[in-house]
This record gives sequence, C-alpha cells and structure tokens, in this order.
Amino acid sequence: MEVTYLLLALAMLFALIATYLAIVEKHLVKAVVFSAIQSIAFTLALYLLRAPDIVLVYLPITVGIYPAAILFLIKKTEEVEQP
Repeated sequence: MEVTYLLLALAMLFALIATYLAIVEKHLVKAVVFSAIQSIAFTLALYLLRAPDIVLVYLPITVGIYPAAILFLIKKTEEVEQP
C-alpha cells in the first residue's frame, strides 16, 4: 500500500514539474510536449487510484488528439512566441 502512495506522489511531482516547464517554455512545440508528459503522469496517477475506465478515455485524448490539434494550430502560426 505504501508503494502505491509513493508512486502516486512521484507521479504528481513529475506532473507538477512538467506543468511548470510547459508554462515557462518559450518554444511552443516543446511546451506541447511538456503538456503531454504532464498528461502521462496524470494517467499514471489515475491508474494508481484504480480508475482504469477513466485512464482508457483520458490517455488517447490528452496524449494523442489534444497535442495533435495544438501542433496543427502551431504549424499555422510561428513556433516561438514573440514578447
């Protein structure tokens, strides 16, 4: 049981770091990648909380469809945000 809590805490810490990196990143493509990494950490947390049905819906949307749509939109604009 303690191992599950430890893995859950590590997943949440990893998600927090990835979220911070996505926010401060100036290169938009890298920010989308950090956002996808954060979503993977949340997926691991949901799995550890024993919600596999939510994981099966959350994973393809947040790691597949959402970044693909955002990358498509970034392709239509510039890759680096101008101040």
